[in-house]
Amino acid sequence: MSTTTLARNTFLTSKIGGLPRAFWALWTGTLVSRTGMMVQPFMGVYLTQARGMSYAAAGTVMAVFGAGSLLSQVLAGWLADRFGRRVTLTGGMLATAAAMVALGYSTSLPALVTMMFVLGVAVDAYRPAANALVADLVPRHDRARAYGLLFWAMNLGFAVAMVAGGWLAQAGYGWMFGINAATALAFGALVWRAVPETLPARDTGEDEGVGDSAGTATGREAGAGRRAWRGGFAAVLSDRLMVAFTLITVVSTLVYIQAFTTLPMAMARAGFPSTAYGTAIAVNGVLIVLLQPLTGDWLGRRDHSVVLATGMAIIGVGFALTAAVSSVAGYTVTIVVWTVGEIVTAGIAGAIVAALAPAHLRGRYSGLYGLAWSGGTALAPLLGTRMLDVSPVALWVTVGAIELVAAAAVLAIGPALRRRMGSIRH
Repeated sequence: MSTTTLARNTFLTSKIGGLPRAFWALWTGTLVSRTGMMVQPFMGVYLTQARGMSYAAAGTVMAVFGAGSLLSQVLAGWLADRFGRRVTLTGGMLATAAAMVALGYSTSLPALVTMMFVLGVAVDAYRPAANALVADLVPRHDRARAYGLLFWAMNLGFAVAMVAGGWLAQAGYGWMFGINAATALAFGALVWRAVPETLPARDTGEDEGVGDSAGTATGREAGAGRRAWRGGFAAVLSDRLMVAFTLITVVSTLVYIQAFTTLPMAMARAGFPSTAYGTAIAVNGVLIVLLQPLTGDWLGRRDHSVVLATGMAIIGVGFALTAAVSSVAGYTVTIVVWTVGEIVTAGIAGAIVAALAPAHLRGRYSGLYGLAWSGGTALAPLLGTRMLDVSPVALWVTVGAIELVAAAAVLAIGPALRRRMGSIRH
């Protein structure tokens, strides 16, 4: 074997090697599912154009979807810990497919509202189960890389879905609903066939509530872990470190989602057409697809709290810089900056949650983390639109400062995270 070939194989192994086959089945299913996920981004257009709704009515229907998404994280987290990761993930995909088909045939407002709520519950139910599954399958030192690769698959699939969805919307929305349902079914079938159940036995006599490193935890933290073994969501909420991390996630998500809610409105307010936003934001997906797999393994071996705080700080700076730009090129540069921060953080938060959770409560911990994302997503337009009414400069300076505060908060809980997780630096 030549030196060049050996170096190439070593490089590929460090980026994507060493992970179990079941993980790659989950990764493949995620990519397939995301490639077909065309309905959500075009839902507003579908409701107003194909169903003739007013903007206000369409907004109400989409808000119902958000309410379902909030519920799904708690429900799916409980299901993943109670009945298993495999059955929850597969069931969520089957329910998503059924809801997609039913929504495509719904014409009355009550039917649309009902099916949007059901879809909101079903479509993201896989997240807590998938996150718990990765934590069960992948050793702690490789989890950040594994979660990062899932993040990469989601972005690659989403990029394909956006291009294909635009064409299919012109051909007829029925194609979008059908393909979305088919890819959800494919994901569920793949998981059922290729992914084993990994739910740990409840009575193992092992205290994993301290992030697989009980020997490094303080008595109070170990006690929190032991209490977690005996309870459900009440035990998760009694874990003060997890609650603190969840609140930080809500704040950080509130900032990040501005890129997809108020940024297009801010660019339109500045006189740019919608195609300008589309061109600028496309850079986000391209950079993630190109760069994220190259950095995940190296960043995953560093102190998670420091890496996460650094990424958040870069995101904050990127959003704050938006206050100073007035051209499409300027907006694109700021997107590049906060995308770098997003790449730095990819996979790290999931690895932290997995390490904090007792093995049999990983679904519930992942559900609480997912709830933080859903909550931040729901709050983002409420803050962003009101700040945009004040002024774009006030909006971007404020959200940038908020993200820097979130980064500082991660550093503040860093010592506690290190005690619970053990040293991750190499």
